[in-house]
Amino acid sequence: MSQITIDHYINGAYASPIKNQYLDNINPAKGAVFSKVASGTSEDVEKAYEAAEAAFPAWSTTPAEDKFKILNKIAELLDENVQQFAEAESLDQGKPVWLAKNEIKRAAQNFRFFATGQMHFASESHNMEKGTINYTLRKPIGVVGCISPWNLPLYLFSWKIAPALAAGNCVIAKPSEFTPYTAYLLGEICTHAGLPPGVLNIVQGLGPNVGEAMVVHPKIKAISFTGGTATGKRIAGTAAPMFKKLSLELGGKNPNIIFDDCDLGKAVETSVKSSFLNQGEICLCGSRIIIEESIYEEFKSRFIEKVKAIKVGPPAEKESFVGAIVSEPHYKKVLEYIDLAKEEGGKVLAGGVALHPDGHENGFYISPTVIEGLGANARCNTEEIFGPVVTIMPFKNEEEALQIANAVEYGLACTLWTSNLERAHRMANKIETGIVWINCWLLRDLRTPFGGTKSSGVGREGGWEAMRFFTEPKNVCVQVNL
Repeated sequence: MSQITIDHYINGAYASPIKNQYLDNINPAKGAVFSKVASGTSEDVEKAYEAAEAAFPAWSTTPAEDKFKILNKIAELLDENVQQFAEAESLDQGKPVWLAKNEIKRAAQNFRFFATGQMHFASESHNMEKGTINYTLRKPIGVVGCISPWNLPLYLFSWKIAPALAAGNCVIAKPSEFTPYTAYLLGEICTHAGLPPGVLNIVQGLGPNVGEAMVVHPKIKAISFTGGTATGKRIAGTAAPMFKKLSLELGGKNPNIIFDDCDLGKAVETSVKSSFLNQGEICLCGSRIIIEESIYEEFKSRFIEKVKAIKVGPPAEKESFVGAIVSEPHYKKVLEYIDLAKEEGGKVLAGGVALHPDGHENGFYISPTVIEGLGANARCNTEEIFGPVVTIMPFKNEEEALQIANAVEYGLACTLWTSNLERAHRMANKIETGIVWINCWLLRDLRTPFGGTKSSGVGREGGWEAMRFFTEPKNVCVQVNL
């Protein structure tokens, strides 16, 4: 296969970087360079801004039905090209192709959902006495910045840009430099769908170059970011004094709490998925499994048996459930955490080693890893590893489970397994997270608010929350003489 060149998409066309610099883009399944990706700079961001600024007056006043037709066409074209996008996503990120297909379909759903939603997003009227008309308009912000991560590349990229565009904004978007391919392909889809030039601009490159230039740009009025908590802190420290709107969806160290009155078979089966789907590289993965001590040994036995049966292998193979880690630096980081867990007194019950599948010996593969024996305050129980690594620990009662669950700086998601309805609601109320799943995991409704508490972020995405973030409210009060 000839090497691919991944350029920017600015003003409705692909564009090489102004400084003509490119980065190696590595296929994690083989550990080999498969493409060159544009290494953007502040000059490329400025070029994108000028295109977005010029496009904003027309796009912000485009009738809702016309916006619907364009955004819905993007969704249709993604549906028609699922296989191409899934293979590109897998090549770029290391996930199995079957999983990438599901995520491309979800990206299409994001465009379709917000295409429809913007047709129902209305101003509010507030009834007052004595002939006063009081109403609140929602106006697009202007040019906004969207920065997305590498774990669910097109899915989370579209999760941001779809509501931003639907609300009438023009967008400068930066995908991760580790996974730029499907964002690049999206440019062509947008052109075919009739999205006007300059409405969406995709600038490739490194975070300290492109991302930083977006954050410090004085006329980019809002930043929506998904990624690590440390990066989120830096963005907030820069953008907040500039009075930019901020949406930060950051890290997680999610508890998976299993009571002895649960459906044990379903809890075990789902916990395997919530631990290791997408190589554990999902911010919603249940990385701390907390089990009532009366069923601890039985759960552990069943869970370990299923974990050891997981097929780890090349993403193109249909039998592979776990693919490759996204990059060599992250691969090394995950392995270092496994070593740290041993130093902290943890016992590896399954996995814990690098793997080298035939024909992919230089790829970045790690066997699904289960560790027990760590205290609740151990680093491997409090820091986000973001890989195929989970810890298990017992608890005696509801109070102890709650204490362990809340004993981290993160507060994104939690899963509860119990048949006790009162306890389920009581725990859901006390758990310090933005999302709670009861007897299920990763069941998502696009209408619901998505986001976390504490160090897991600021603000919410999804549904009307996203539309509200990408608009500014304007109250208008008129007194009418009757």
